[in-house]
Amino acid sequence: MAAFVGLCQVTLTVPGSTSLKDKRRVLRSIVDRLRQRYALAVAEVGSQDAWQRADIAFACVSAEPSRCEAILAECVRWLETRSDIELVHVETEIL
Repeated sequence: MAAFVGLCQVTLTVPGSTSLKDKRRVLRSIVDRLRQRYALAVAEVGSQDAWQRADIAFACVSAEPSRCEAILAECVRWLETRSDIELVHVETEIL
């Protein structure tokens, strides 16, 4: 049986952030929610020292590539509903 890995990397801004502490608070909320609700592996992968910018990546595993695509798309839609961030770039890949 084959396994597929869905990867998504997003670049986002946190316009209301005035410090790294503000940004980390927002990111912690996002990371915790993605992990709990969607059972994903999630990490901040770039822009760690920027106050208003963040790069996060998340991944899922499934026996069907369409399931990976659906999970990642649902996560991106959820991110788009958040009023405290703005998505700048989204890149997905199924391996």
